[in-house]
Amino acid sequence: MSDTRIIADKFFKAWTTGDFDTARSLLHDDVSFQGPIDSFNDADAYLGSLRGLSQIVKSANEQKVFVDGNDVCVIYDLVTNTPAGAAPTAEWYHLRNGKISAVRVFFDARPFAPMFEHNG
Repeated sequence: MSDTRIIADKFFKAWTTGDFDTARSLLHDDVSFQGPIDSFNDADAYLGSLRGLSQIVKSANEQKVFVDGNDVCVIYDLVTNTPAGAAPTAEWYHLRNGKISAVRVFFDARPFAPMFEHNG
């Protein structure tokens, strides 16, 4: 298994099991995150978002992992304890010097939209 795959695997397992110290240690301080709901340009803001997400996650069932040089794509089913249920999800990690420097997440955010609506 490549170092890139090992680092991505450690990060995925850390955040999905609530081990945020390990997850943080695998991120560059200036990690770039882009997803359908949020975007961040620093590790602590991104980790804060993952901590919040972990409150609704029942499991993350990995389906497939692709590695191409410094890029890793993890495809998984994110199972939540919300009415949204499970969401097929893909996370694309880019690594630089042995740490994750960019994350892009792809999933259908529509079932989750009611959780982010604010009543005026």
